[in-house]
Amino acid sequence: MYEVLQRDALAPGLTHLRIKAPDVARKMQPGQFVIARADERGERIPLSVADWDDDSVSVIVQDVGVSTRKLSLISKGSFVLNIVGPLGRPSQIENFGTVVIVSGCFGTGPGFALARALKQAGNSVISIVEARNSDWLFWLDRLDKISDRLIVTCNRASSGDSSATSPLEGILGSEKIDRVYAIGCTFMMMEISRATEPDGIPTRVSLMPLMVDGTGMCGACRCIVNGEPKFGCVDGPEFDGHRVDWDSLVERMRSYLDEETNALDIWDRENWHRAADRKAYDRR
Repeated sequence: MYEVLQRDALAPGLTHLRIKAPDVARKMQPGQFVIARADERGERIPLSVADWDDDSVSVIVQDVGVSTRKLSLISKGSFVLNIVGPLGRPSQIENFGTVVIVSGCFGTGPGFALARALKQAGNSVISIVEARNSDWLFWLDRLDKISDRLIVTCNRASSGDSSATSPLEGILGSEKIDRVYAIGCTFMMMEISRATEPDGIPTRVSLMPLMVDGTGMCGACRCIVNGEPKFGCVDGPEFDGHRVDWDSLVERMRSYLDEETNALDIWDRENWHRAADRKAYDRR
């Protein structure tokens, strides 16, 4: 059992949990993830780690299914049943020169951890944050402190560009960029990879395909990279964005969409009181 030390409602459907897990936290490196299980009937959910200290890890939970909804409803002082990690290969951290880190949705959390590490390694860091609208923006103060430049873009905000691709293309056309990272929704990472490919700028993406065990045994998280099958959990989660077969990745991630939607609808109807409690809690 792992105690939740802090819970914050960051944005619609996005919850920050700081979880007491000292054995995991002391070994954590940027780019790695954990697998969490809310209760005995919960699925094993991969979560990118957004921050850590000697005693705890912080994750951003995006509420998209039954198991992530269960996690997002856990209150401060309550417990997560299982936390396993660190898992995956850590990001390569060295002084590349000028790097751009593009993040969106839950990816803003692990994007912060990556930006901090790259800044400490001597890089000039440009952070681009993409959000559906201004209500989805969070941790901008943290990013601003460790970035040489912070660019915010919202699809339906009163100002800013429509997506992260537009400001990135402007940067690529005006200055030398040595490396680009993208962390967040699959479509955004695909678009960023396509934007940097013509100029051959090394682009790293953090993939979170469907996972079960997180140790390479089940094969559920396989994806095609450079024409070969790779496991997101042990070969990744970070891959060369120019080598990812995005069409097959999107198709695999949609495999159980109907089942996930039906399961969430049933759970919500059976647990309507918990959803009401969460809304009251988040308004505090």
